[in-house]
Amino acid sequence: MWTRIRSLLSLNDPGWGRGGSGGKNDDRPQRPGSGNDGPPDLDELWRDFNRRLNRMFGKSGGGGGGEPPRGGPGMPTMKGAGAGLGLIAGIGFLLWLGSGFYIIQEGQAAAILRFGEFKYMVETAGFKWRLPYPIETAELVDVQRLRQVEVGYRTNVKNKVPRESLILTGDQAIVDLQFAAQYRITDPKAYLFNNNPGGAPEEIVRQAAETATREVIGRTGIDQVLYEEKEQVAKDALTLMQSIADRYKAGIGIVDVTIQQAQPPEPVQAAFEDANKAAQDRERLINEGRAYANDVIPKARGTAGRLQQEAEGYKQRIIATAEGDASRFKQVLTEYSKAPAVTRERLYLDTMQQVFANTSKVLIDSRGNGNNLLYLPLDRLVQQASADARAPAAAPAVPAADAPSAPTVPSTAGTRDGLRTRDRDSGR
Repeated sequence: MWTRIRSLLSLNDPGWGRGGSGGKNDDRPQRPGSGNDGPPDLDELWRDFNRRLNRMFGKSGGGGGGEPPRGGPGMPTMKGAGAGLGLIAGIGFLLWLGSGFYIIQEGQAAAILRFGEFKYMVETAGFKWRLPYPIETAELVDVQRLRQVEVGYRTNVKNKVPRESLILTGDQAIVDLQFAAQYRITDPKAYLFNNNPGGAPEEIVRQAAETATREVIGRTGIDQVLYEEKEQVAKDALTLMQSIADRYKAGIGIVDVTIQQAQPPEPVQAAFEDANKAAQDRERLINEGRAYANDVIPKARGTAGRLQQEAEGYKQRIIATAEGDASRFKQVLTEYSKAPAVTRERLYLDTMQQVFANTSKVLIDSRGNGNNLLYLPLDRLVQQASADARAPAAAPAVPAADAPSAPTVPSTAGTRDGLRTRDRDSGR
């Protein structure tokens, strides 16, 4: 109370700190050091305060001197005091009503609570008003901000949290997995009132993400997690996380799950790389064997098919040839039975034609008169005739006088008939 009194009194008052007797010429405290250096008179200070308060509300001190007003020495009038308190109360009430104004930013929503009980949601941005505290309060929630929780690491993948990152796979192996889950607040009311007030929402999302990821990886092999189905694992974990959040009505929507790093644990990473290289070599050899088999087997099948077709063709050809020979022999036999001599002569000529077709032929007349031996190389004559036919037509003609005389070839008709007759006679 004395602090308020001192604040109302001016420190520049020339009479501060001097205890007077209350006369007309000495009705204010004096400045320290101007006569009496003693402590200030508290009664005089109180009377001075009352006079200032009365002048503030239009009331004088009751005359020209320092006589205290009616109602007792040093006491203000009740009407002035009531007016001052009413003004102070009015100003305080207006300030209290003004405390109910609040601003909702774009992308925010406000939950209005009346005596701690939820009443309604305000989702439009702008300058709003509610009943002042403690009647109503506004809980602002940012529904557009994309939040992120990190599982298995903090801030950087090198800052690992082994308790969260080491996960057991479906084939009894261990994988070191770090991933991030991004989410938004989809239901502010559920987000504010359905979650545990004592726990942070990020921790709730982190536990749901860890639970979902462990369940998905527990059904998957380590090769699928590391190499083959990493994206599918993230999609399955996102779906399961959203189902968990919906089951608990947390008012959270999972936007994305990103696997930052997936690798074997560091103590067994070298051994795992060796095993992985061996598996890759095995797959490579299997692929090479399959490629060789795919190259050789079709060729072998093609060769076998070709040989089968050739054998089938040879079979058909031989059968057709045999049937043709048999049919021809039957026809020849029929004709032979009709004219044996003609048929015998025809068979002889055909046989000689086949024999002489692949042998050199020389015609000798051994029955000629005299000692002249007729030698006629038919093969060379035929070759010479062919060469002459292929010679260019523009070659200069040889004069008839210079041309060598052709040897006289006697008629061979008699000789041929003689040979045939002798062969027939010897055959008989």
